[in-house]
Amino acid sequence: MPAVAIPGSKSITARALFLAAAADGVTTLVRPLRSDDTEGFAEGLVRLGYRVGRTPDAWQVDGRPQGPGVTEADVYCRDGATTARFLPALVAAGHGTYRFDASPQMRRRPLGPLTRALRDLGVDLRHEAAEGHHPLTVRAAGVEGGEVTLDAGQSSQYLTALLLLGPLTRTGLRITVTDLVSAPYVEITLAMMRAFGVEVAREGNVFVVPPGGYRATTYPIEPDASTASYFFAAAALTPGAEVTVPGLGAGALQGDLGFVDVLRRMGADVNVGAEGTTVRGTGTLRGLTVAMRDISDTMPTLAAIAPFASGPVRIEDVANTRVKECDRLDACAENLRRLGIGVSTGPDWIEIHPGTPAAAQIKTYGDHRVVMSFAVTGLRTPGISFDDPGCVRKTFPGFHEAFAELRSGLESS
Repeated sequence: MPAVAIPGSKSITARALFLAAAADGVTTLVRPLRSDDTEGFAEGLVRLGYRVGRTPDAWQVDGRPQGPGVTEADVYCRDGATTARFLPALVAAGHGTYRFDASPQMRRRPLGPLTRALRDLGVDLRHEAAEGHHPLTVRAAGVEGGEVTLDAGQSSQYLTALLLLGPLTRTGLRITVTDLVSAPYVEITLAMMRAFGVEVAREGNVFVVPPGGYRATTYPIEPDASTASYFFAAAALTPGAEVTVPGLGAGALQGDLGFVDVLRRMGADVNVGAEGTTVRGTGTLRGLTVAMRDISDTMPTLAAIAPFASGPVRIEDVANTRVKECDRLDACAENLRRLGIGVSTGPDWIEIHPGTPAAAQIKTYGDHRVVMSFAVTGLRTPGISFDDPGCVRKTFPGFHEAFAELRSGLESS
């Protein structure tokens, strides 16, 4: 099976857009993800007065360390959580009045811990409808800095937004974190800040961010590890099949590459090299119990192949998946039951029993990861369909074409 070209990482593209907008100089982002989420982020920057030049393989951003280029703007964040959480932090360091709104799906997702922390730092911020949710208005007058306490137990994006803001404050930030989920995403943020000239010090659960701003750079975007999980899972599910994702190897920033370790425990052959990662199906897929708190975006991928394991698959410590694009724990359970598979769930866990899935329509809840995960189930279950297959445009507009190509490659191998 030839190498699979995975689009750029959504997480890295969003952070890179923030950093480029805040940096002193012109930044070139090489091979950024082009999807509904990232286009929405770039469009938000343009509305805020930043120049974003886009070609097929690179985006150029003129940085504005002083903040947005306009004093008033309305920004629509679409479905994008990174857009909805990072841009209000970016504008807080500028001067003007900025209103943010988002899709009904994104309006439901929580923002409260982040906006409370921004208020604690003196930011004039008002939620217009439900407290802790979009829409919101920021009346920005710069941020002095100082000490703040944050609960990032629902989303690591709250911490990332504050870390990214830190160098734009006048005196820097000292952030005490009381709870943290998806910690590897914070490591991505710290590594990327380093690439833009900022070193964050860490003292246990305290992050110390210096003032002084960012330097522009040329920044290559690595392939999306969460998206790669569907292709790795497809290989693990298919005896003798092999999938290689170049550009996602031992030095990768993204914690979600850890999903291949789960596949290895289940019986797949896995090789993580310097230049890329290869997974080969051995014909063995064992059941297991695994905590996925740090790689929870890949929980649906594992749930979707779990019925084909020889024993039960129990996924634990994934409560935060209930506040994603949908309640992913319930969505996975509901769809597995539709396929005739035995499932039980608790507040932060799901257990899936072996079985032979029957054809059914998958209820997607408008969630791209539900579609892409159950597309993997469809490799062994003819007749699976989706009520909203197009919602993959959020992160991978060409997913169905790429997966059809993979399927034909697996069938001929």
